Amino acid sequence: MATTLVIDPITRIEGHGKVVIELDDDHNVTDAKLHVVEFRGYEKFIQGHPYWEAPVLMQRICGICFVSHHLAGAKALDDLIGVGPGSGTRLTPTAVKMRRLGHYAQMLQSHVTAYFYLVVPEMLFGIDAAPEKRNFIGLIEANPELVKRVVRLRKWGQEVIEAVFGKRMHGISSVPGGVNKCLTTADVARFLRGEEGLSSVDEVIEDAQLGLQMFYDFHDKHRAEVDGFAKVPALNMCLVDDDGNVDYYDGRLKVVDDDKNTVREFDYRDYLEHFSEGVEKWSYMKFPYLTDLGRDAGSVRVGPLARLNVTNTLSTPLAAEALEKFHAYTGGRANNSTLHTNWARTIEIIHAAEVVRDLLNDPDICKDDLLVTPGDDAWIGEGVGVVEAPRGSLLHHYRADRQGNVTFANLIVATTQNNQVLNRTVRSVAEDYLGGKTEITEGMMNAVEVGIRAYDPCLSCATHALGQMPLTVSVVDARGRVINERTR
Repeated sequence: MATTLVIDPITRIEGHGKVVIELDDDHNVTDAKLHVVEFRGYEKFIQGHPYWEAPVLMQRICGICFVSHHLAGAKALDDLIGVGPGSGTRLTPTAVKMRRLGHYAQMLQSHVTAYFYLVVPEMLFGIDAAPEKRNFIGLIEANPELVKRVVRLRKWGQEVIEAVFGKRMHGISSVPGGVNKCLTTADVARFLRGEEGLSSVDEVIEDAQLGLQMFYDFHDKHRAEVDGFAKVPALNMCLVDDDGNVDYYDGRLKVVDDDKNTVREFDYRDYLEHFSEGVEKWSYMKFPYLTDLGRDAGSVRVGPLARLNVTNTLSTPLAAEALEKFHAYTGGRANNSTLHTNWARTIEIIHAAEVVRDLLNDPDICKDDLLVTPGDDAWIGEGVGVVEAPRGSLLHHYRADRQGNVTFANLIVATTQNNQVLNRTVRSVAEDYLGGKTEITEGMMNAVEVGIRAYDPCLSCATHALGQMPLTVSVVDARGRVINERTR
């Protein structure tokens, strides 16, 4: 008998989604899809608002990667008013370094959350472990000293974010043309030397290496399982600098194939010349792809795994050393193993900690040269901003009229870019763990979620719709009976 399996909701991710897996009479997988079943209309909400509100308003789409939305929006507004990269008026060194400092602090705390809170419990207890054990509470019970260090590491990143952006969540410091504050020397001293309840930067870098060693230990014991889990193809994309190495705040978008040959490299402002977005009736999340290659061959992977596939090196010593080992493992070819995303994430934790340390030691972050003002004829009225969010390339695109009101907004977030490869991952795991099985266990179903969690998807950020939204309104009486219903 044909069977339909439903995982609803997917757990330990940001947002709401479900997986539907179809099995035929012989229990072979005939279809498997990730359905994103929530909708957030921020692209419409912002229209009519003054353009300078965008970085503050649009970041509220998410309580996790708000820094990335804040900065992508600010960069788009720099572009819109005619300052920043691509113009004759550059932002001040203090403004750029302050933004970078907050950006890397978010990379640190977000990756620490995703890895230790959401991924490590399955590494320690197993995919088949009881749900009440394979979670962060179980991790506290099993290794309280590890958890203390993890919480301390995440707290330090959050404190840096608050100092840079003015608030611990949904910051207010990035404005068109720069920032509205710098760090004080007291702030810098506190983060470098530490204080009661707050780590020093040296302790942070030491703790940042915990995750990588844990991955090495786990990988040594489960090499075949880790390497073979959902090995799915995709192009890889991220921002790069002039040397072709990843730049998490600015640069050009570069796409490489399995042999790390450059498929495309372009100014991100020209993304509409390169990308199209497909839609499906069964999901509110769109499917971006390189237009000339088509949706199947032209879909890209973004995020930690993609970034380390694209870049040749990293700019800090501990991370660069770890990256060499990562590259050597696949003989210099791109890495398509889904669970190696966790390996890449641990390297980026180290890199972020090292970059934050270097920026804290840069005297520019305490200077008061914060803002540039565009010339009278600099107004462009359209701007695009891209940053490498923890989950991958994030794009904000705005247009505004001469009165300064937003008339158009488009967001392409990392999870949307990963939509095609996420569905490939769901299908691959379903075939490997569920296909041909007459008895389906909870652990088998959880394996599908493990594949999804490797991408740390943010479905709240990623859900937009094209065309008219479906709507069902039901009238229910006091006994719970539907007495009237209308569907659009």
